[in-house]
Parts: sequence; structure tokens; C-alpha cells
Amino acid sequence: MPLKPQTYDDRIVRLSAEAFMSAVLQLQPSASDQPLRAAFARLLAGFEAERDPSLAVRLDRLQRLDAMLTRMAPAMLQAVSDDFGHRPPEVTRLADILPVQMTLRHTRRHLRRWMKTRRMPTALVQRPGWNRLMRQPLGVVGIVSPWNYPGMLALTPAIAALAAGNRVMIKPSEIGPRFAELLREQVAQSFSADEMVVITGDAELGRAFVALPFHHLLFTGSTAVGRQVALAAAANLTPVTLELGGKSPAILSASCALERSVQRLVAGKLLNAGQTCIAPDYVLLPRARVDDFVAAVQRAHAALYPTVAANPDYTSIATERHYRRLLALLDDAKAQGATVLPAHAEAPSDATRKLPLQLVLQPRAGMRVMQEEIFGPILPVLTYERIDEVISYVNGHDRPLALYWFGDDGAEREQVLRQTLAGGVTVNDTLWHIVQEDLPFGGVGASGMGAYHGEWGFRAFSKETGVYHQSPWSASKLLFPPYGRTFERLTAMLRRIG
Repeated sequence: MPLKPQTYDDRIVRLSAEAFMSAVLQLQPSASDQPLRAAFARLLAGFEAERDPSLAVRLDRLQRLDAMLTRMAPAMLQAVSDDFGHRPPEVTRLADILPVQMTLRHTRRHLRRWMKTRRMPTALVQRPGWNRLMRQPLGVVGIVSPWNYPGMLALTPAIAALAAGNRVMIKPSEIGPRFAELLREQVAQSFSADEMVVITGDAELGRAFVALPFHHLLFTGSTAVGRQVALAAAANLTPVTLELGGKSPAILSASCALERSVQRLVAGKLLNAGQTCIAPDYVLLPRARVDDFVAAVQRAHAALYPTVAANPDYTSIATERHYRRLLALLDDAKAQGATVLPAHAEAPSDATRKLPLQLVLQPRAGMRVMQEEIFGPILPVLTYERIDEVISYVNGHDRPLALYWFGDDGAEREQVLRQTLAGGVTVNDTLWHIVQEDLPFGGVGASGMGAYHGEWGFRAFSKETGVYHQSPWSASKLLFPPYGRTFERLTAMLRRIG
């Protein structure tokens, strides 16, 4: 059974670190949840023993994570590939190792400034008192990471949480068991059980995990599961950051350089065989350019991946279930009258679970490819006459996690960006906004809530506490009762000067 927040508060507040762990373990005992709850209790006790780690302690933890990543990288390349059936080591290095290294470097460079307590402006009528802002660790942060980019999406938020002074518990996806076990072993070697732990297990364990009374919970995954995570966290009033998905549009302006734009679009769509939460999910392009677009896609596919089934650069669909789901999306589109046009001469390979890019021309709204996040190498193609149609279409659906615009018309670009709302945007390319450490990354509405990366990650896992310091010479006593003419005059003056 999940821990109840009111019992948790009553039993463990103000206890020593040892009593802290014992109290948590005694709450609502359950044999199946006992290891999970014991791990949480150790992290909680560790936080209580050191509620505000110094800069040196935080940097040491980040350094150990960096060394761990370097040590595990060779085994990680193989584990991730085995989990997928086949995934090029270059993709894992590019998407799961390099971004984590970049995040570590950026975080260590800026951490002292992020931690610094800063003076804040003080209203004239509150002086000579003064304000400051403190950033404090929250406690124990839970991270539920997905299978598609298992390294980046587990370790990047862990870096932010550790930098903010928290303890961390990670639950990787059971769809990637080899990587999950490798991460569990490596974290256990690099961190004490009261600093950071990895918990592995199935969906049932995942449900117990998100029911723990974390001080912050970050989940990356589907919108449907994200709703359940939010409900479970709400029982404990746990704040959440949800990085979900949805249908991210790629808009090709009439002003775009078609060949270059299509090459970048196809490269972004086919990275990891489309198994990317911010992959372009459908295309909107001028009606007059459909034939040119299709030909450009076929050329780009042939240049990037001359072969598919036997190509070591092309990623397999991660599971048989996901592979069959994608084929079913195509069957549904064909059955409802759409034109499904392969962008490559090779047929899908059941043996390797490799699927070449498939274009779905002029799909109807009721088709599954237009209702579900695709998460694979299928690309619906919609057409338009005026850019206002594009804006209306995007705004008529759930807000996407990403939006891509290609073109050279600056006025149209700004019109699209200002009149739509997405989690993040890349202009004249795809995906690259996710690795910008000086920009926040986060969804909006059905594509998520909250944001992290860079300083936004540090702030997401911190409590920003406002502190007002009253002066010995304050006139606040003039507002004390008994009330009378002095009170009325002072409040009238405060209304005037603010």
C-alpha cells in the first residue's frame, strides 16, 4: 500500500535519522513494497541528516556521476542495442551519452551562481527591511524514465536534482531491462544508498513507486500514463514535472528551401526510427508542393539510409508489440482510403523489426495516425493554402510537445510562433531545442507540465524561499491594534504609494 501523507507527517517529523528510517518502514507494512519503501526511507534519512549540502558535496556527486557514465559507456552501448533488438552505438553516444556529459559540464560551471542566496528588491514602504531569495533542496526526488532514450532521460533530471541538493530515486522502464540493470549496478557502485538509488521492476512496481511521498516527481512517458502518475502524486500532494508527448507538427512554409528542409526533417524523424517524444509527428506543407516534397523525402531517405533491414545505422522498433502497432496504424489508414506511400524501396522487415519511413498522404481526422502519437517512422502529410489554416489546425488540437517551422519568411515565422503554443520550438531544423542548456524544456497541457534543463532543472527541484528581514526601526507597530485614526491614515498612504 502507498504511504499516506498524513501518517508520514505525524510519525517521522522531528525524528533522528535512524528513527526516521524506522518510522517510515513501520507505516502500512507490505511484503511486496518493503524493498521499495526501505530504499525511500534510507534516502529520506540521508536528506534529514544533511538538508543543505555544500557546493563541494554537490560537485563531488556530479563528478562521481560523470566518472560513472564514462565507466559504463561501453557496456551501455551494448545494453541499449540489445534492448532495442538493434540500435547503432552512434545513436546512443549522440542521444544518450553526449547530452548527459554536456549537462554535467554546464551544471558544474554554473552551480555556484545558482545556489547563491540573492538580495531582492524591497518596496519603499517596507524599508529599511530587506528581501532575499533562498534556493533550498526539496528532499527526495523520484524520476520515472522511459525506454527510448534511457540514459539521457534518467540521468539529465538526476543531475538537476543532485545539483539542487536532493536525494534521488530512479525507476527506469521495464522495456529496457538490460540498461536498467546496468544503471542499477553502476549507481550502487558510485553512490551510497542514502544518496541515489535505481529501482528496477515491472509496471506494478512502477505504480507503487509513483505512490511514494516524494518531494518532487518527474515522469517522462505517454500522456495516458502521465495522467495516472499525476493522480497518484496528487494523493500525497507531490509536485510533478510531466514530460509527455503528443503530435508535434512540422510546418513547411512556402518560403522554405525544400531540399535542405526535407533532409533535416527526415533526419530528425528517423533518428532512433522515430521513437522520439519530440519527433515530427505530421507535416503541413503548401498544396502545390506535395509532389516535390515526396520526391525530396525519397532522396533524403536514400541518402541517409541507402538500405534499411541490414543497415547498422538504422534502429529497430524496440518491441514486437510496438512494431505491430505501427503496422496496424498503416493498415487502418489504408482501410479508410489514405494513400500510404513508402519513402524507400525496401519493405518492412519482420525479422529485424525495421520499418522504412512511410508517408500517409491526406489522412482524415478519424484515422488512428491522426489520433495517436505515432512514435515510429510514419509521417502523415497535410496540405494548406494559407498559413492561417495551419495556425487554426494546430490550435484546434492538444498543445504539442514540439513545433517545427521551416522557411525564410521572418514575418510568417513570428506569426506562427506567437499564435501557437508548444512545449518547445526549433526553427529550420528538428529536435535541437532539447539539448539547449540555456533554454527550458517542458510540455504544456496534454504534452506535459513543468520544465527542466539547465537552471530551470535546478529550480524545478528546489524550493525558492522568499525571506523578508524586518528592521529594528520598522514602523509596522503603527498598524497594530487598537485601530483608529493613525491606522486609517497609514493605510490610505500605503494605497497611494504602493
